[in-house]
Amino acid sequence: MQDKYYVGAYWGPRKETALECARRAELFFHMLARCDPSFAQWYGAGRGFPRELPGWPVRPEVKELEAFLLKGRNRTDVGKNVIEDLGFGQMVWNAKKEATTIDITCGKYSPWGGPNICLLKPPRQGAVQERLLRAPVMAEVLTSMATAWDPDFAMASSSEMVDLVEKRNREVRVGWLTYLSRRLGTVPPLPAPVRIEPVGTLGWLLILSPEPMMASNPEHVAFTSRVRELLDRAGLIERPVPEPAEE
Repeated sequence: MQDKYYVGAYWGPRKETALECARRAELFFHMLARCDPSFAQWYGAGRGFPRELPGWPVRPEVKELEAFLLKGRNRTDVGKNVIEDLGFGQMVWNAKKEATTIDITCGKYSPWGGPNICLLKPPRQGAVQERLLRAPVMAEVLTSMATAWDPDFAMASSSEMVDLVEKRNREVRVGWLTYLSRRLGTVPPLPAPVRIEPVGTLGWLLILSPEPMMASNPEHVAFTSRVRELLDRAGLIERPVPEPAEE
């Protein structure tokens, strides 16, 4: 069975307005567009969009993104009142078939119900998937996420690899490529062929292999687990229970 790859960035409670999140999203989409031609245009849900398109075009401009995020606020079942501390959430995609999808939850400052996230899922097959699942492209995607969203950590991996390597419910996930914020601590020396590259002044990008790490390959699983163990010994894996962001 083919691994299901994804790229995910995660950060704890951070109170931000829709405008602040929109500025981050604008930077993210502009940086992402440089990673691959398929990332040039995104679409969102809504009634009445042209049938020839995958959805309503979402332009990467601050004001439009702010309005888009405001439409994605969580509301109560009764009364449809906005739940302020759950922030904003939206999903976009870039094609009718074999689409890449992006899920974003941002501006959330409640410690409950999971972290803020930016989650990108490439197509499961086809030429676009083959193009995206290369270390240089994944490195660019992770750098885009890290620069725009300033997460605690981010990674490119397969769901199957995460299931095999992850040890605790709450921990920094280690994948084929992993981004670690400087807030987590200092990255220790890691065995070859791991490459450690700075991401501006924000953190480090760890590239475990020039080729995709596969859960069906025992050597890939063992090496990823070894890197995770070294990072755990350095205090970079355990994630504290989040507290609410200050009002």
